[in-house]
Amino acid sequence: MGRTLALLYGAVCYLIFFVTFLYAIGFVGDLVVPKTIDSGTAGSFGQALLINVLLLGIFAVQHSVMARPAFKRWWTQFVPQAVERSTYVLLSSLALILLYWQWQPMNGVVWDVENIAGRNLLWAIFFIGWVMVLVSTFLINHFDLFGLRQVYLYMKAKEYTHIAFRTPFLYKFVRHPIMLGFIIAFWVTPHMTVAHLVFSIATTAYILIALQFEERDLVSYYGTAYEEYRQQVSMILPFPKKK
Repeated sequence: MGRTLALLYGAVCYLIFFVTFLYAIGFVGDLVVPKTIDSGTAGSFGQALLINVLLLGIFAVQHSVMARPAFKRWWTQFVPQAVERSTYVLLSSLALILLYWQWQPMNGVVWDVENIAGRNLLWAIFFIGWVMVLVSTFLINHFDLFGLRQVYLYMKAKEYTHIAFRTPFLYKFVRHPIMLGFIIAFWVTPHMTVAHLVFSIATTAYILIALQFEERDLVSYYGTAYEEYRQQVSMILPFPKKK
């Protein structure tokens, strides 16, 4: 693939991701966007549950399998190394777009906070969760995480170098602040419906399972440095680890 074409491809993939990320805020929060987690007329509960679980499963399988080193080694036999991350980001975004499009509403309200102060507080925490996700990506290198650094270096004919292991700011309190931000954003809402609850339970379960594989890969890659970090800092909840 030509260097300029690779850069354009990476930029398009990133733009699709960013729009998908912004849409996720409206989708989960039932805000502004045309199709949300609760929009539409609910039909059969069993059918809706099956479809929603399948949609979440498609994203989970794609997101986890393609992130594994063994898959990357096989995958880069067909996809140029410079655009491997951008392609991963693109396919993850497409899996989410499919989920937004086909998500089925489900009847039932789990809780509904009517107190104005309480609602405002929950909305504030909801948005803090999303901000935490975005800020955490910049702390470790946002542009590398979403493939732009790779295609930029390729265009400049410079060799790609992996990001050194660091623990800036939020990473001093939890090992995975991005995932903590997602959990906060998925669970904190003044109006929790059954569809939203299914989404929150499934995504939280996926995060906790996927992190086990992620941690194994990080230990394999960074060795002793990550092992020591894991002993000192909690994975998700910012509680001090026992000495």
